[in-house]
Amino acid sequence: MSKSTEALEVAVAEVIANMNSDGSRGSARQRANIDRAFIRILKIAAPRIRHFIRQYGLAAHYEDAEQVCAIAVHRAIEAYDPTKAKFTTFLNWQIRGELQSLRFRLMTDQRPSARKVEAVTIALTTGSISDDGEETSLEALIEDEAALERTESSASEHLANQACIALVDAYIEAERKTGVEQLRKRARTRRPARDIRESRPDLPASFRAHMAGPDPVELEKLHERLERDRAIIERSMFSGDTKLALSIDNSLTRERIRQIVRRAGKHMAQLVQTDPRFAMLAEQAGVAIEPAATTRPATPAATVGMLPAMNQPHNQTITVSVPAEPAADRRAVRGLPAAPVQQQSGGLSA
Repeated sequence: MSKSTEALEVAVAEVIANMNSDGSRGSARQRANIDRAFIRILKIAAPRIRHFIRQYGLAAHYEDAEQVCAIAVHRAIEAYDPTKAKFTTFLNWQIRGELQSLRFRLMTDQRPSARKVEAVTIALTTGSISDDGEETSLEALIEDEAALERTESSASEHLANQACIALVDAYIEAERKTGVEQLRKRARTRRPARDIRESRPDLPASFRAHMAGPDPVELEKLHERLERDRAIIERSMFSGDTKLALSIDNSLTRERIRQIVRRAGKHMAQLVQTDPRFAMLAEQAGVAIEPAATTRPATPAATVGMLPAMNQPHNQTITVSVPAEPAADRRAVRGLPAAPVQQQSGGLSA
C-alpha cells in the first residue's frame, strides 16, 4: 500500500469519525475538522484527478471537471466501506463516472449516435443571419411571442375560478345559517315525544323539546341538500351542462334545477353588491356597491323643564306670569322707608 493510499485512509477515517451516525448536523468543531480533512483528501488525490481529466479529454473544461471530481470525492466518502475495499477503489470509480457524465453533456457530437446522423451542437447564444439580413441569435428566434398573453389569460382564468368558488361558498354558508336557524325554531315549538312524557311525568305542560337543539337527522339532510345544491350550481351555472346536473340527483327535474340556479343567482348577486370581498366583481360588472349599514346614533332624550312646552298646541292658551313682589321689596326699590312688620302671635296675649 503506497503512502498516498495510507494518507487517504487516515483522512477519510477522520471525516467519518467527525460525522454523526444519525445523519444530523454536527457541532462547529466537527464541521471544521471535516472541512480540513476534505481539503487534505483533495490535495492527496490531485495528481489522480489531473490524470483522469486528461484521460477523458476534458482539459479544455478543467474547472468544470474539477467541480465534478469534488462531487465524486463526497460520494466516495458516503459510499466507503472499509470491509469491502480501500478508499482509492471507491474514489476511482466515482471520478470515472462523474467525468464520463460530464463528457457526454459537453461533447454530444462525439457520441456514436450523433456521428451517424452528423449532428452538430450549437449554443443558443450563437449569432445567425435572418432572412432580412439582420443578425440575431437562436435564443431570440425561439422566443414565444404569445407566451405572455397565454400566461395572463391562464392567470385571469384561475382568479375567476377562485372567485366563483368563494362566491358559491359564501352562498352555501348563508343558506346553512338560515337552515339551521329554521331547524332551531322548529325545535322550540316541537312537543316532547310520548315516551319522554311517560318516563318524566313531572315535566310541566309547557315543556318543549328545544333543550336538545335541532334534530340531527334533519341537520344531516340539510347538509346533504346544500352539498347537492353546490354541485348543481357549479355544473349548471358555471359549466352550463344541465345533463350533468341532472345526473347528480335523478329525483330532480329540469324545472327544479332551474329554480335552484335562479335562486342562487339572485342571492349571489346580492352578495356581490354587499360583501366587500367581491368588490372587484361588482366593479367589473358595473354594479354599484351598496354601503354597509351603519347604526344610527341614538337621539339624546330631551331635557324635561319645569315650565310647560309653550310650542305645543294644547299649551298655547296658558299664560305664565312672574309672581308679585312683597311690599317691603317694592319700597326698597322705590327708595321709601320700609313699614314696620307687625308680628302676629299664635297664642293669647296677657
